[in-house]
Amino acid sequence: MNDMSVSTQIQSTALKDEERTRCEVWTRVMGYHRPTTSFNKGKQSEHRERQFFVEGQCRTA
Repeated sequence: MNDMSVSTQIQSTALKDEERTRCEVWTRVMGYHRPTTSFNKGKQSEHRERQFFVEGQCRTA
């Protein structure tokens, strides 16, 4: 099997919406991991507004 046939298989097996499973997102809070679905509305809002650190975008002095 070559690379072309693998990519064709992947594209042709896309799931329908009713076949999908919800992805559970976990984050580290106060030293332990917990799912974001267990957060209250305020904490969920704060989590959506977070800006993530990207090392490649840092300036060196």
